[in-house]
Amino acid sequence: MSRSLTVGITGGIGCGKTEVGRILQTIGVSVMDADDVARQLMEPGSDVYAAVVREFGKGVLLADGRIDRGRLANVVFADAARLARLNAIVHPPVRQAWRRWVAEQRERGHDAAVIIPLLFEIGETRLWDAVICVSCPPELVLRRLAARGMSESEVRRRMAAQMPLEEKRRRADYVLENDGTLEKLKSETISLWRRIKQERSGSHGQRQVE
Repeated sequence: MSRSLTVGITGGIGCGKTEVGRILQTIGVSVMDADDVARQLMEPGSDVYAAVVREFGKGVLLADGRIDRGRLANVVFADAARLARLNAIVHPPVRQAWRRWVAEQRERGHDAAVIIPLLFEIGETRLWDAVICVSCPPELVLRRLAARGMSESEVRRRMAAQMPLEEKRRRADYVLENDGTLEKLKSETISLWRRIKQERSGSHGQRQVE
């Protein structure tokens, strides 16, 4: 039996990383989404929640006291320094969470994937057997996110806050093009996973990236 596989999934905003994760779950891969972990860690009562409120004030809260992630995003994506402060609060505990989770999945022999939008930006490259970049043409990203209610200017601000997609594509081990239908993405995701399993089955230890 081949050993388990642990993959990091990254890519640009609106490229379909979450959908790729859902597809992998249908074939038995354990999937963690760093954005979901961050959302949980920002719930009232947590240390992260308290730190965010101290840094950004009660103006980023909803009436029930929870953090309004949309309002917070509007604040930080308009100011690089404030975005850096938010990342300094949120990223360390999220990173600890996915590292613990990956160790558990490996110990159990489970195939696993973690969706990390800023994988390369934060230098989290050594944990994985391979890194997949989910890619999509920018005009298609704009259409998809407009359908979710995001303005073009908002999308472009978020794009500008990330490493250019072309650089992520260059650094990744594999690129998954999400430029068609959901069925096409499903077929190509499953095919790519099987290819990675085959190609990595003879390697041992974790992938090392400079």
